[in-house]
Formats: sequence, C-alpha cells, structure tokens
Amino acid sequence: MTIPKPLVQTNQTFVVVTVVAALLFHPAILLLPFVVGAYTLVTKKNPVIQLGHLFLKKPAASYQQEDKDQQLFNQWIATISLGLSLIFFSFGIPSLGFVFSIMVIIAAGVALMGYCIGCTIRFRYMMWKHNRTKVQV
Repeated sequence: MTIPKPLVQTNQTFVVVTVVAALLFHPAILLLPFVVGAYTLVTKKNPVIQLGHLFLKKPAASYQQEDKDQQLFNQWIATISLGLSLIFFSFGIPSLGFVFSIMVIIAAGVALMGYCIGCTIRFRYMMWKHNRTKVQV
C-alpha cells in the first residue's frame, strides 16, 4: 500500500510544529503527537493523513506515492522517541526530554527536505537481517 507524498509531508509538518510548540511552551503538548502516533500504530490509520485527504486537489493516486510500511516504521521511531521524551520530562530529567524531542524534530525536518533517516535505518536493518540468514559457504 502507498500514501500520497503530500499527506506524508502533512504528517511530518504536524510532528515538527507540535514538538517545537511543546519545547517552546510546555512539554505536555508532546501528548498530541504521541497519542496520534500511538493511535496510528494500533489502527494503521493516521488521523492527520486521513484529515489531509480532504484537502488534496487531485485524486490521491495522481501524487507521488510513499510506502505505507516505511511510514509505519518511521512512526514507530517517532512515537517511541516522543514517549521517552514525555517520560523524561515527567521524571524531572528535562535534558533527556529535550534530546529525544529534538531528535524527532531533526528526523521529521530532514524528511521534509527530502532525506528519510528512518528509511536508511530500515534499509540497513533489512540488509543485516538478510545477510544474517544467508548460508555462508
């Protein structure tokens, strides 16, 4: 399955904006992208992307497509990082809370510029898994 690229970029923008807002105003704002991420991972349906469908000017299939499995992998990374950030802020360790939040901002921001860090991680993982299962003579 695939997702139109403008919708993927809408989700990335949502993540960047909400995490930046959390760091500027209050860490509790991190709950918004975290809950959206957790919901997405459980249901395989992203509410931000679903809402974005309403604003597409052309049929969804006419846009460049992104792999849904890759986007879910990226969502795992972001949601885990946001969860850790929330935990660290809650336990009074804001320095680590900032570190994990900033990692999410960097990854989503770089993805908006065209380079997918999560794609590289997943590719390397899949290659490692493949090479591990190869029979060596």
